[in-house]
Amino acid sequence: MTTDVRTRGGGPATRRSASRRSHGEAPFRFAATGAGILLLVIMAAIAVFLISEAVPALRANKGDFFTDLTWEPNGSQVFGIAALAFGTVLSSAIALVIATPVAMGVALFISHYAPRRMAGPLGYLVDLLAAVPSVVYGLWGVTFLVPLLKKPSEWLNAHFGWFPLFAGEGAIGGKTMLAGGVVLAIMILPIIAAISREVFLQTPRMNEEAALALGATRWEMIRMAVLPFGRPGVVSAAMLGLGRAMGETIAVALIFPATFDISFEILTPHGNSIAANIANGFGEATPIGRGALIASGLVLFVITLLVNMGARMIINRRKEYARSGA
Repeated sequence: MTTDVRTRGGGPATRRSASRRSHGEAPFRFAATGAGILLLVIMAAIAVFLISEAVPALRANKGDFFTDLTWEPNGSQVFGIAALAFGTVLSSAIALVIATPVAMGVALFISHYAPRRMAGPLGYLVDLLAAVPSVVYGLWGVTFLVPLLKKPSEWLNAHFGWFPLFAGEGAIGGKTMLAGGVVLAIMILPIIAAISREVFLQTPRMNEEAALALGATRWEMIRMAVLPFGRPGVVSAAMLGLGRAMGETIAVALIFPATFDISFEILTPHGNSIAANIANGFGEATPIGRGALIASGLVLFVITLLVNMGARMIINRRKEYARSGA
């Protein structure tokens, strides 16, 4: 009887258990803290390297790095990032707009509609799409997608040419921003779908059953219980896919026509990106040219960092939905 009281009230058994927990907790805490610090150190080292390599080229630049549309660092040493940054953001935005709704539909079908025997293999199939090399997507886009989009592009231009994105005169179709955006959307779709699926599966079962008990249909239950709970996860998945789209190299290098201009016409042969320009120009670049390409990589690094910070702010504003499952 005395032993039971001592054990429950903080006797020797409780002290031994707490001691074991403290011995195991301290190494884990130090390891987790060290991993976080190491990540910050790596990011800082990347930033320092990019800045140190880019400064000589930026000093030799005879134009304005942020506003010029010309990219001739190997010749006249005039280069600007404006067109490349614009193309990177526009193509990634097109990919995100196309991929996110489709990925959410796929994730909801696997998590809440498909029979269990079908959901497992279908989930594995979607995950396997992320393992396809980007060069395969690029070759598929050049040989199959670009000719396939010719007639749809002409139809969009004929019926919605009043809208800036679908405007354009002369050549419609071919290697366009739309083709690049579609390829990027297919590449990031499995990432967004896989993460969204796992988030939707974490919805508290009681929330779903409560909605159904009140007479909600399956879609109404998803709209009231699943989507609000999974919104922060979907935002995280979309931002992860956006980062992948911004940094994609080979696929867009094969599809984009490598022009250096700013145009919202996604149906005409315009488009380039920072990553594609680095892949196309690094092999034959002079020392100043390599520095210019590294400077453009620094801009891409900053853009990606800002996107992730914005995503974190959005997620923090939706914490109440994450806490609802506690």
